[in-house]
Amino acid sequence: MEVLDPDAFDGTALRRPGLWVIDFSAEWCPFCEEFLPKFAALERRGDVHLAIGDLTDVDSSLWDRFDLRITPTIIAFRDGTMVFRRDGRGGEGLDERDLDDLLAALRRRA
Repeated sequence: MEVLDPDAFDGTALRRPGLWVIDFSAEWCPFCEEFLPKFAALERRGDVHLAIGDLTDVDSSLWDRFDLRITPTIIAFRDGTMVFRRDGRGGEGLDERDLDDLLAALRRRA
């Protein structure tokens, strides 16, 4: 899975066409590690591109750019524009319910 750095974004817009879902996560986050296989399973859909927004460096500009307070956080972009965001929950992270909500939101906006 591709790892994106701050240069992949213009402000809070993704510099990529199409439908992308970014998992903003950090290598040191146990909830991110637990969530990653569930997130990666979205690849089976085929109509969405997946990537990691790497927050391992606590000085990454992505933290402030997206006002991120918790990892993991998923953000979906359609042709560069943010169309969905789900922040992880403290002490829990994200799970399959959050991915179901993501998919439902993307279907409504298709």
